[in-house]
Amino acid sequence: MRRIRLIVEYDGTDYIGWQIQNNGVSVQQCLNEALHTVTGEEICVHGSGRTDSGVHARAQVVHFDTSVRMPADKFAIAMNMRLPHSIRVLFSEETNQDFHARFSVLEKSYRYSIQVGPHARVQTSGTTLHVHVPLDTDALHAAAKEILGTHDFTAFMAAGSSTENAVRTILKSEWLQQGSYLYYDVTGTGFLYNMVRILVGTMLEIAWDKRSSGAIARALTSGRRNDAGSTAPAKGLCLMRVRYENFDTETILQKL
Repeated sequence: MRRIRLIVEYDGTDYIGWQIQNNGVSVQQCLNEALHTVTGEEICVHGSGRTDSGVHARAQVVHFDTSVRMPADKFAIAMNMRLPHSIRVLFSEETNQDFHARFSVLEKSYRYSIQVGPHARVQTSGTTLHVHVPLDTDALHAAAKEILGTHDFTAFMAAGSSTENAVRTILKSEWLQQGSYLYYDVTGTGFLYNMVRILVGTMLEIAWDKRSSGAIARALTSGRRNDAGSTAPAKGLCLMRVRYENFDTETILQKL
């Protein structure tokens, strides 16, 4: 058997998320079906992580095993001919059997996009949260710094989630402003279910003075979900980059 690695981009608007479920169409399902048509095999792809319903990806990493002898770089072309236009395979190559899209991850990076102003822009409305009320950017920058480092992020995990260990290390946490757009960029060794969206929701409440400064630090200490803010809408979130030993999606995408 051969192991093939993909970089996949998708607009998550019309999907129930990455993982196959009974209540709608998922990105994983579409990839499986495309591969079945290409190879004639029953294949279940593995992704670097499970993006939520409505969340997008610029660089989701996927692997699957196949006995088909097609040149590895041709899988991207063959799959794109059978996938909806909202899902694109940007890159395909053969890798070794030790590689696992999920368990081999060293770092993942997400971006949350916000447009501030009286009117939503059409071109970015599907991938950006529009807010009417101005934000205190100084408060956003200060709050983002509190997330850096290794913490127990139990308070920033969706209610009802179960995990044996909620400790995660955040390597980058910062806001970038470009005109009327604000972008929250965060990189970590891993993330909990809804973690980035809850962090953003909390920071927005701080920036709107609905929560006091230091709210994130207090929630990290208490571990109580009620001490954190609301969950920001899914459409503003995008998986931007995944890094492994000897493989970085950013390096590949810059060459395409």
